[in-house]
Amino acid sequence: MAERGWRIVLITTVQPVAANLVPVLRELGHDPVAIISARRPAGRARPRGDFPELSDSSAPPGVDVLIARDKWSMEPLLRACQPDLAMCWGFSWRIPLAALEVPRLGSINQHPALLPRHRGPIPISWAIRNGDAEYGVTWHRMDADLDTGRILAQTTVPMSDDDFDYLTIGPRLLRAAFELLPRVFDRLASGDAGDPQPTEGATWAGHFGEDYATIDWRQSARAIHNQVRAWAFVTSTNPVPGPIAELDGTQVRITRTSLVQPMEPEGAIRIETADGPIWVVAWEPLDEPVDTPSAAPSSS
Repeated sequence: MAERGWRIVLITTVQPVAANLVPVLRELGHDPVAIISARRPAGRARPRGDFPELSDSSAPPGVDVLIARDKWSMEPLLRACQPDLAMCWGFSWRIPLAALEVPRLGSINQHPALLPRHRGPIPISWAIRNGDAEYGVTWHRMDADLDTGRILAQTTVPMSDDDFDYLTIGPRLLRAAFELLPRVFDRLASGDAGDPQPTEGATWAGHFGEDYATIDWRQSARAIHNQVRAWAFVTSTNPVPGPIAELDGTQVRITRTSLVQPMEPEGAIRIETADGPIWVVAWEPLDEPVDTPSAAPSSS
């Protein structure tokens, strides 16, 4: 059984992660003492209304909230907290190794993929793009590289055709990750280094480019539906917008489609594809800013 009473620092910019993980850690007998978040660059839009921005007012009670100005301030902030363990979940910076080595038990990360598949910033988007049947959940030790540390525990979460936002998939991913924590903590307490990631099957879930930005209605309905769903989980740091299509002579960003006729079809547009119809359910003007969550559950 794992030791109890660890001082734990949570590294995240995702409010629901902090709000849900802190009470779980307390139930397991540990002391979450602080949350380290990241300062949002000036001019970058705040995450859309899927969930609140992590701030002093939205953070769970009983923990210090520290805002790092850059990745180099992570080490002194962690040293000030004197943690036994750092837990990263939904953080966009690659944290320097010197900071990761501050806690006596090391630092661990929750990555929403079945590592080594889909390492990188948008693993959920790539799982959908590649037609995976499920999402992965991996707890792993953190090292100097991105998402390459030794694995402590893994599981999978079924994927649904109606997955278009984090409010839909978030509870499933949270629940799966929490169920793994007793095993993760047992391994940490025993000094277990974890399992090395295999080289076979490693893929990179990098930002989408122009090659995937425009919808081609000549593709299959499934390919188009997956493209729209994949873009729904792309972060605001992606260099190009998407998915773009033309509706009634105007270029728009498609935000939701359906493979079956919607129960409330009013407003939905039926379009013929290579192998049958798809329904465009929601879209927005192309000149609106891409405001998807910049700190979606990802890697650090």
